[in-house]
Amino acid sequence: MSDQKSSPAVQPAAEPKRSRSLTRRRVLAGLASLPLVGMGAQAFAAAPPTAKVNTTHLAVTDSEVTVGILHSSTGTMAISETGAIEAEKLAISQINAMGGVLGRKIKFIQEDGASDWPTFAEKAKKLLEDNHVAAIFGCWTSASRKAVLPVLERDNGLLYYPTFYEGLEESKNVIYTGQEATQQVFAGLDWVAKEKKAKTYYLIGSDYIWPRTTMKLARKYIQTVLHGTVVGEEYAALGSTDFGSTINKIRLKRPDVIYAAVVGGSNVSWFKQLKAAGINGNNQTLLTLSVTEDEAKGIGGENLAGFYSAMKYFESLNTPRNLEFVKQFKAMWGQGAPIGDVTQAAYEGPWLWKAAVEMAGSFDTDKVVAAEQSGKISFDAPEGMVYLEPNHHLKTRLRIGKWRSDGQADIVYTSPYIMPNPFPKGY
Repeated sequence: MSDQKSSPAVQPAAEPKRSRSLTRRRVLAGLASLPLVGMGAQAFAAAPPTAKVNTTHLAVTDSEVTVGILHSSTGTMAISETGAIEAEKLAISQINAMGGVLGRKIKFIQEDGASDWPTFAEKAKKLLEDNHVAAIFGCWTSASRKAVLPVLERDNGLLYYPTFYEGLEESKNVIYTGQEATQQVFAGLDWVAKEKKAKTYYLIGSDYIWPRTTMKLARKYIQTVLHGTVVGEEYAALGSTDFGSTINKIRLKRPDVIYAAVVGGSNVSWFKQLKAAGINGNNQTLLTLSVTEDEAKGIGGENLAGFYSAMKYFESLNTPRNLEFVKQFKAMWGQGAPIGDVTQAAYEGPWLWKAAVEMAGSFDTDKVVAAEQSGKISFDAPEGMVYLEPNHHLKTRLRIGKWRSDGQADIVYTSPYIMPNPFPKGY
């Protein structure tokens, strides 16, 4: 799909042009309940001169600052990335309603990575070198992030990356608002080993960087820390729809836990075929790292019921902050719009960027990065308060959700705060 050359959608973000658009009245009505962002209290301050806040020729004027949104709106990953696009637009709209960033309204240019990693690199290059955006909010898979990373580092651009990932990376040019492996993989395995008395595990993932690296970490943790046994490990090509052979092997091995990292549209076939084979939440423990409410809508709750996901956020989180966020999100995108873990993490990106820019008093990348690394930025997110650590990751919690037939999850476990550790010793 890398030959897609559609023109970018350039829009003033306060009024996203969707059929379920957020009216200005709705934005203003929600201002009283908008999040607190540490060190970002300059929303209504007079705009400082452009020459002072933009010394590196970014797309910043006296009244606007331009950013990029780069996700897959087509292809197998669109099922997962649509929510992230919607969340970023919601955050931008709310920030604009508060007066913008350093007195400037945010305008966005949206590009489609089309579920194709070279296309992500191409579009990132365009956003940074042609459009001179001040930041990019985007990517989902580790393959897309790895494709974009050399472009970011060469052009000194900023990426706010919202997806749980394998860790083993720390770039000056990336803020990771999703969990890394010690926060999701290790903590989730600890839970399933304790609560389900699990000893044997069957690992399955999609065939690219994140699942393979994640399963390598999981295998070692299962064997050396939990003293369990991996009885099978398989990978399916991205976009695969036939899991019959794998399911037959699982039935023969009869593992205590199916540990899954199948991504995107493949999840629809994977879970439907499990159910057709008689494997369900009543007779098999399955813990997935990659199914959120976004995927659940396509999979169908009846095919997920009783299985578990390890995430930092679920839409069903019953706190005043999250209830208000859910209300705002659905006012913008419709009552049927799902809100998953990556969607919520994507919402955090523009707010954390705003806080860093205003702390720095500048849009210049190096000054924004210095603010990000200060250890002084926090955000009252729908998931709860999160803290941006100097290693560009968030201190946050893990939650385990048990899926219901209505496509929502009951939260059965919430961890204490987990410090991010993208380079765990021994891995």
